[in-house]
Amino acid sequence: MNVYDRHDRAGGLLIYGIPNFKLEKDIVQRREKLLRDSKVTFHLECEVGRDVSLAELRSRHDAVLMASGVYKARDIAAPGVGLPGIAAALDYLTASNRSGLGDKVTDFDSGALDAKAKHVVVIGGGDTAMDCVRTAVRQGAKSVKCLYRRDRANMPGSQREVKHAEEEGVEFVWLSAPQAFLGKERVSHVRSVRIHLGMPDSTGRQMPQEIPNSHVNIEADLVLKALGFDPEDLPKRLDTPDLRVTGWGTLKIDWKSMMTNLDGVFAAGDIVRGASLVVWAVRDGRDAAERIHSWLASKALASQLVAAE
Repeated sequence: MNVYDRHDRAGGLLIYGIPNFKLEKDIVQRREKLLRDSKVTFHLECEVGRDVSLAELRSRHDAVLMASGVYKARDIAAPGVGLPGIAAALDYLTASNRSGLGDKVTDFDSGALDAKAKHVVVIGGGDTAMDCVRTAVRQGAKSVKCLYRRDRANMPGSQREVKHAEEEGVEFVWLSAPQAFLGKERVSHVRSVRIHLGMPDSTGRQMPQEIPNSHVNIEADLVLKALGFDPEDLPKRLDTPDLRVTGWGTLKIDWKSMMTNLDGVFAAGDIVRGASLVVWAVRDGRDAAERIHSWLASKALASQLVAAE
């Protein structure tokens, strides 16, 4: 069995995305060792679509499982969003985790992605936002605020995470959204606007509406954008235009077999579900392993029957 990973360590978000206080890295590394001892071969810093093509993998292996996750960070279209001091959440979390693993991380060592002694503002209300605010607290931030455009009852992140963050000193600014980022050489404030929840949209969630003349400037030395993630354009990146995706860009599979429309190519985890929890990725991985085993066994049996005729 072979694993192809674009990163220099195995584990994906488990090693670089999730903070150490939620998942200690020696646990991930122990699992990697167990897999290596079980004769699993890891091809690190090997990006499918760049270093090896999907067509090559299909020719090398009897079955291929695509479990690449979703890494395309959503962004904000607002004045000043390009100022120094504004960073994507995953860049911040990766820098923190790499530093904790003993790597030399230029942006962390320079202070650019270190929250120590800074006023930190995190934009978003999901679990990634919670990882950011709680990491900033541990790095010794002067203050940590979380801006979310809906109220507490409508946030997508774990309520338990919010409770822990509040206990650690994080201030949640509900019903508030960034309108602009202020500063000259680097960000100094987030200009926020108060939000009113209006009529429900097609999904049933109330639509955020800005309240006129409700602007507030919030001091910020470091702003982290935790707005969620979308799938990469895999048919284009993998040069496989016939690979089918859903309207959201996730891979389309037959849930009974967990196979894509390409014979022998299976998919599981966030690249199928969209950004979700680790427990679902683990469950999907186990289910996919069973489906792949059954598919390979049926192929082997069919070959034996043909040979016996």
